[in-house]
Amino acid sequence: MEMPFINECAVESCSYNVGSACHALAITIGDPPHAHCDTFFVTSFKGGDPAATGQVGACKMTDCRHNSRLECQAGSIAVGRAREGADCLTYSPR
Repeated sequence: MEMPFINECAVESCSYNVGSACHALAITIGDPPHAHCDTFFVTSFKGGDPAATGQVGACKMTDCRHNSRLECQAGSIAVGRAREGADCLTYSPR
């Protein structure tokens, strides 16, 4: 099983975001009922691996059509601004 890449992150305030790209090695999506990026983190410096493109390591959104046994099966995902942080914009309920 391959982890999907994060093809875009529009949440510039996240510490893992540099130039609309996620550099966390892997993120976790969800704390139902919300498809929130649980890895979203704001601090005064940038983190992650600058040479890496972030991937989805786990997804807790069991009602998403891309979820199979808590793993994301989408080809890639996009993350965008939410009220209090970042959301998986690829989330699609069954």
